[in-house]
Amino acid sequence: MKHLLLASLMFSSLFLLGCQATSTQKIVVKTNYALLNDDHFTSDKLVETPAQIFALDDNTQQFIRSKLLTVRDEKQRAAELLDLIFKNRDVTFAYQSSANLTASEAFQTNKANCLSLTIMAYSLAQAANLAVRFQEVNIPEFWVRNGQYSMLTGHVNLLLLPASEPGTTLVYGSKNLQIDFDPYIAKKQFSKKFIDKNTVIAMFYNNKGAQAVVDEQFHKAYAYFKAAVETKPDFSTGWSNLALLYRLNHLNTLAKKTYQYALKLNKNNLTALANYAILLNMNGERAQAKQINQLLHRKRQNNPYYQALLADEAYYREDYKQAITFYRKAIDLNPKIHEFYFGLAKIYYKLALMNKAKRAMKKAIALNKIKSVKHQYVAKLNFLNALENTH
Repeated sequence: MKHLLLASLMFSSLFLLGCQATSTQKIVVKTNYALLNDDHFTSDKLVETPAQIFALDDNTQQFIRSKLLTVRDEKQRAAELLDLIFKNRDVTFAYQSSANLTASEAFQTNKANCLSLTIMAYSLAQAANLAVRFQEVNIPEFWVRNGQYSMLTGHVNLLLLPASEPGTTLVYGSKNLQIDFDPYIAKKQFSKKFIDKNTVIAMFYNNKGAQAVVDEQFHKAYAYFKAAVETKPDFSTGWSNLALLYRLNHLNTLAKKTYQYALKLNKNNLTALANYAILLNMNGERAQAKQINQLLHRKRQNNPYYQALLADEAYYREDYKQAITFYRKAIDLNPKIHEFYFGLAKIYYKLALMNKAKRAMKKAIALNKIKSVKHQYVAKLNFLNALENTH
């Protein structure tokens, strides 16, 4: 999961909303067209319409009619929907961070990122005549590497509501009935809030744009970021990523104005603030950039994922000693995150410290609760064992 980098580091950050929404203002905001640049980019790249994002093909709709709409009891129908998604399919849905798919594509291919799987589940629930709402889950900042970018991710899930009583929570057993594709987050008691459908559409466009940046398809990225801020004009994340795109295309003056606008919409958009500091450094405004970096460090230093981000950056620079230090800090803050031990295992492997690499991999396997990840980890441990036996 599935959004970047800190100004003190050499890489920029993308805010990938694998499953996250940002806080938005309740006032009406219109798209700031003065910050768009159709003259520089070809913005006629076709993007999916909202209807296409949520549409289900005829076969899927017929499947829903035959399997779910025949169930009269609403709670039972909701339970059947969960079984359809998580249990009773021939192929289990698989998480793939780069798979930014529509609802129909996700259902047909059985793989997608978190946001796309949530969009799919929303469409399936609506087709089954179940009232459903998107929820933002307030998780700590968490980054993943994608090429030269670190991507900040977040999380959304679904809450099923009884259609006959809008605004109330459907109780199934003793818990609210949620659809969540991350078993770790689903078990945590993070705070949540409802978000509207336009925010989710903007998130989808933002993800597509972020992937296009990674692929260096800048005109395509512009088309998606533009669609995001037109759909949700107060979407600070979309403006922040648009500013990064401008900077990558040497439009620094426009990038600066766009970062400032993103921060005006959401002063707590730390990713925008971090990337803004990178731009300030590039422009020679080092004193202000340093002040921002110090603020960011104070806000993030107790976040183990921030320490892991610093470790990942050091690993990318091949500064393995520094990377180990940061991963150990992350583990001190939270010793139960399997990714930290996997990170250590990668470093120890690079340093030819095979015994330490194997111990770290075994710890990662013990802590991980996701079946698909376990298969990957076990395969890597087997590789280490086989490698050792050949020497």
